[in-house]
Amino acid sequence: MVENKKYVNKYNFAFIDEATKKEIRRKLLKAIAIPGYQVPYSSPEMPIARGWGTGGLHVTLAIIGADDIFKIIDQGSDASVNACNLRNFVRDMTGVKTTFDTAEATIIQTRHRITEEELQANQIFVYQVPQPEPLRGVERYENKTRQMHGEADYAKMWVSLYEQFITHGDIMLGAGYPVKVNDRYIMAPSPIPRWDVPNLNHSKAIHLFGAGREKRLYAVPPHTKVEALEFEDVKFHIENFNGTKCVKTGYHKAFLDELYFDDGSKHFLINDSNFLDKLSENLQPVQHSNPYLNQIKDEKN
Repeated sequence: MVENKKYVNKYNFAFIDEATKKEIRRKLLKAIAIPGYQVPYSSPEMPIARGWGTGGLHVTLAIIGADDIFKIIDQGSDASVNACNLRNFVRDMTGVKTTFDTAEATIIQTRHRITEEELQANQIFVYQVPQPEPLRGVERYENKTRQMHGEADYAKMWVSLYEQFITHGDIMLGAGYPVKVNDRYIMAPSPIPRWDVPNLNHSKAIHLFGAGREKRLYAVPPHTKVEALEFEDVKFHIENFNGTKCVKTGYHKAFLDELYFDDGSKHFLINDSNFLDKLSENLQPVQHSNPYLNQIKDEKN
């Protein structure tokens, strides 16, 4: 039998076939043109199960080029199992350079965090999204939520937030706090903590969201207005880490993980592993700036 030597590799660049990548890119262009709007897409089969980052992977593989530099984080960490496996897969399917350095990367894929280091205009930030529909908690039927978005009828959402405040004294939403994009659509920013939500507002980078299981794409273009939902007398607030600081660096103006050592003592550590490494090496990474972060007073270590 004559061996077929037409192709160097037995798979397409970035794994997904070119027709499907074009379809995903067309849907992404629509999502960018209508900030916050959920665009249905094909969500092709991948060699990983849905719910483990297929949506973000679809977006990354559809837009990545041979000259890109790829970084991926999971809950702020470069070294988690999910991040390592997907990084290896993207590298093997594309041959692109990978990095842990936020500033060096051109495409950053994330699960549940935005980097502490400020994103730049030459970067694309890709989110793995488990549930793209912010109204799912107040409306179970998809046809109804689509109609509510089309009519900008968000009364049920506002009533839900009001009921939470009346019952608990605060809006009891942590990760995935709903936002209004460009004064039009309410959007689920993926399960990022409240700490990260203000960093979406007028960001220099493109933010692309992929929900593979739910077959939805949406986006926030650069320099787009993104506001967390709040009432005039009940304001949005970020997580409160007052009185705590990173046990390794002494820095306190970053999102912190709570750790318990073997002796039972409680300590805090900066969640973003690359930001932590840079501070540990006495580097000065440029952090996001927003009104909530600016309110935190500087402390001497």
